[in-house]
Amino acid sequence: MIVGVGIDVVDVARFVATLERTPGLRTRLFTAEERELPDNSLAARFAAKEAIAKALGAPGDLQWHDCTVHRTIGGPPQVELRGTVLARSQALGITRWHLSISHDAGIASAMAIAESPGG
Repeated sequence: MIVGVGIDVVDVARFVATLERTPGLRTRLFTAEERELPDNSLAARFAAKEAIAKALGAPGDLQWHDCTVHRTIGGPPQVELRGTVLARSQALGITRWHLSISHDAGIASAMAIAESPGG
């Protein structure tokens, strides 16, 4: 059963400009692993985290570091949850995530679907 759906779109240039003018934002939003990625991939990861938060009902107490998006070879990106994000996901009975991310022509986008076994 689908518990939640989230989608987000990010203007890459605007996102990069925000990172550059806001010291510490990159560290606040992303794990060390994620910070190694190029800017367009960071924008896509941010869109993914926003989409996941929306699928969870967008509670204001989620911590950005409690959600990491991992790239897989030849498959969809994988979501690793910890802390506040994991707790919210478990409270909603979510057992599976579907995530799609993309970046092209200066735009990054992501869609997340949260699923539970109930029906």
